Amino acid sequence: MEGLTFIGTATTLIRYAGITVLTDPNFLHRGQRAYLGKGLWSTRLTEPALAVEELPPLDAVVLSHLHGDHFDRVARRGLGRDAPVVTTPAAARRLSRWGFFCRPLQTWESWTLHKDDARLRVTALPGRHAPGALRKAFPPVMGSLLEFSGGGVPPLRLYLSGDTLVHDDLRQIAVRHPDLDLGVLHLGGTRVLGLLLTMDGRQGVDLLELLRPAVAVPIHHDDYGVFRSPLSDFLAEVDRRRPPSRVVTVGRGETMPLPVPEHWAN
Repeated sequence: MEGLTFIGTATTLIRYAGITVLTDPNFLHRGQRAYLGKGLWSTRLTEPALAVEELPPLDAVVLSHLHGDHFDRVARRGLGRDAPVVTTPAAARRLSRWGFFCRPLQTWESWTLHKDDARLRVTALPGRHAPGALRKAFPPVMGSLLEFSGGGVPPLRLYLSGDTLVHDDLRQIAVRHPDLDLGVLHLGGTRVLGLLLTMDGRQGVDLLELLRPAVAVPIHHDDYGVFRSPLSDFLAEVDRRRPPSRVVTVGRGETMPLPVPEHWAN
């Protein structure tokens, strides 16, 4: 079935135009701990909707950054090595040592996959995982634009935010790509030692007002103890501010058809 399946955390399975993409593979089970770097760990509170061995054949993996809640030890052991991993240069260096075939991208660089008469172009977009000088203490992160074309279906422009805070560099996305069909937002208001490291509900709506995707799907909001801003925060902010995007919630294990049908609106 073509569509976007929410597996958990930032892990989605995107099937469109005959192309299958996995994002940010996190398959730890409830109670297992993810390593966040600098001696920090967080315990998973939820179960993934699919196990890694239940995945269909993949054409590509898109990885925003190398943190244990986005690429874990289960994914390292269980994922095949054939599908290219499109990610940051820093993550690609580590994954290549583990035997993965990587396509590292600098910000605004693109990589294109051709399959039969369909095409997927992945472009790395700006991301910032921490404020100010603290960025150096965290792995580089990228947002991604997935542009599907051909395959007998309408073109689709899908934005993955990655674990970013809202910052001025994101304005260039709106300038270069003003026609986003779908935005997939990493929320959760992640806090470590009191510092905000991913968008909370308020920043999530800030991003919608900035980028104006036709439809927005919130993910990455309740899976770990470091997530401090629940989905309800974001939905309350949406109700209060009425951003230009149509917000759709997709439950863990649920598949949203693509393009998004009108009846999926909340």
